[in-house]
Amino acid sequence: MEMGDLSSVLLEHAREKLVVVDAAGTYVYVNEASTEIVGYEPSQLVGDRAIEYVHPDDRTAVLEQFEAVIEATGSSATVRYRHAAADGGWVWLESRFTNPPDEGIEGCVVSSRDISEQVAAEQERRDAESRLRTIAGTVGDVLWMFDGDWEEVLFVNPAYEAVFGQPVSTLEADPQAFLDVVHPDDTPCVREAMKRAASGESVDIEYRVNPAADYGRWVWVRSEPILEDGDVERIVGFSRDITDRRRRERQLAVMDNLLRHNLRNDMSVILGNAECIASEASEPSRGRAEIIRTQGQELLESADKQREIIELLTERSVPEPIDLVPVVTDAVDRIHDSYPDATIETNLPDAATARALHEVELAVMELLENAVHHGSDGSTELSVTVRTRSDGVDIVIRDDCPPIPEVEFRVLTGDWKMDDVYHTSGLGLWLVHWVVDLSDGHIAFERAEGGNTVTVSLPRDS
Repeated sequence: MEMGDLSSVLLEHAREKLVVVDAAGTYVYVNEASTEIVGYEPSQLVGDRAIEYVHPDDRTAVLEQFEAVIEATGSSATVRYRHAAADGGWVWLESRFTNPPDEGIEGCVVSSRDISEQVAAEQERRDAESRLRTIAGTVGDVLWMFDGDWEEVLFVNPAYEAVFGQPVSTLEADPQAFLDVVHPDDTPCVREAMKRAASGESVDIEYRVNPAADYGRWVWVRSEPILEDGDVERIVGFSRDITDRRRRERQLAVMDNLLRHNLRNDMSVILGNAECIASEASEPSRGRAEIIRTQGQELLESADKQREIIELLTERSVPEPIDLVPVVTDAVDRIHDSYPDATIETNLPDAATARALHEVELAVMELLENAVHHGSDGSTELSVTVRTRSDGVDIVIRDDCPPIPEVEFRVLTGDWKMDDVYHTSGLGLWLVHWVVDLSDGHIAFERAEGGNTVTVSLPRDS
C-alpha cells in the first residue's frame, strides 16, 4: 500500500471529525467520522460554506480564529462552538484550526471532537454552583469549604463578614486569617479542631469570635472531611451564630441558681418551723405541720430534679457509646438500697452498647424509682430487660402498679395540650423524656390493669 493510500485510510477511520476548509471557508474535504458526529454524510458538506453550519451566536469567534490562522502558515488555534446536526439540533465541537506548511494542502485543516457531554456537565456544574451561591447568600449560617490543608479557601458565603467581623477578601487572601478574629482563649482549641479535621475526623466545636463585638459572638461549627482515595481533599462545614442561645442558657443558669438558693433557704425555715409545731403543738395543728413538712420535702426534691434538667439542657453533651448493662445494673442496685422491699427481676445480656447521653442512668433510675414510689407500700414487683435489635437497644421496664395516667406521658410528646387545668407532667418524666430525646431515641408507654410497661429505645453504636 502506498503512503498516500495509507494516509487516506487513516483519515477515514479517525474518530475525530477531520475536514479541510479552503481560504474562502468552503469544505473541500470531510472524513467519514463527520457522519457519526454531526449526522451529515461527507458529500452533503463538501462544497458548502462551513460557517453556515456554525451557530449564529458562535460565528464571530469562529471567524476570528479561522481568519487569523489562514493568514499565517504554520499557525494554529482552538475554538469551541456549536455545529448544526442533521437532526436539526446542535453539537458542541472543540476544533483545532491548523494552517499546515505542506504546499499540497491548500486551506485550513480542522480536527474536531464532540464535547457535548462535557459542555452539558460544565453547565450543570455552573447551574449547581449558582443555586448554591443563591442559597448561601440568603441563609444566616456561614457556609465554607477549605482544601484539606486549610491553605486555600474554596468557598465562603457573605454571612461570614457579619458573624466573624472580617471581610471575605481578607480570608481569601489568607485562609487562616479567621484565627485572628477568634477569642485568644479559644484559639488553641480551634487549632486542635483544625488538625483533627485535616486528619479525617468530623468536628463539632463552639467558640467566641469577632473582636469588633468584644468577642461577644458565639459560633457553633460543624465540619466534615471529604476523602478521595483515603486522603482529605477538602473540608466543608458551617458556622452558626449561637449568641442568643448562649445568652439564654446563661440567663437560665443564673435564674436557676438564684431560685434554688432562695428556695432552699426559705424552705429550710419553713421545714424547721413545721418540725417545731409538729413536736410542740397538739392536734390538729401537729397533723397539719406534718403535711407542711412532707410537701416541703417533696418540693425540695423537685428542685433537685429541676437542677438536673437545667444541667442536661445547658451542657450540650453529645451521645456516646455506652454499655447499658452496667448502667441498668447500677441503677437497680441503688433502688434496692433505697427500697429494700421492692422486688426487681433483671434479664440482661453480657453487653448491649448504644449511643446515649451519659445521663441515661438518671433516666433509668427515675423510671424505676417512679414505679416503686407508686407501688404498694414499697413492695412493688418490677422487671428490667435489656434487649438488642439490629439497629438499636431497648430497656424494657415492667411494673405491677396502677396504670400511669395518660396525661402524664401524652404531654411529653405534645399529644396532650397543656392548659390551666393541667400544665405539666412530673419533672422526673420530663427528665427521662429529654435524656432519651437528646440521645436520638424514643420512649413508649403501655398501660394495663396489671401494670405498666415502659420501653426506652436507643440507637446502637455503629
